[in-house]
Amino acid sequence: MLLKDFYTVQKLENVSEGKYDAVVSLNRQHDIFKGHFPGNPVTPGVCMMQIIKELSQEILGSSLFMTNSSNVKFMALINPDINPVLRLELEISGDLESGIKVKNTTSFDDTVALKLTNTYKKA
Repeated sequence: MLLKDFYTVQKLENVSEGKYDAVVSLNRQHDIFKGHFPGNPVTPGVCMMQIIKELSQEILGSSLFMTNSSNVKFMALINPDINPVLRLELEISGDLESGIKVKNTTSFDDTVALKLTNTYKKA
């Protein structure tokens, strides 16, 4: 984990071929929220992208290097004081040698907060 104690994985399961569901809980006391932003914490988008990468690495059992990110849509602010529990849907295709494509939808309650497609290669 790049950001120590930033989040905890509560669930990570394979729901069908290439499709995974994860539930993570953000640590609202993490130092990153003291600066982003004081009194109004917002989860940085780059941290969300790191969580997606780390979950993908865990699923694939390999270190990954992001080569491309497309269709990135930040659709709602994630305030860890209000919505600390996030659901991530990951659809993974490809292989480690030619490239892995990960489509993600991140949500809390009934609100979609992030949609993106990342491409990774084995690190």
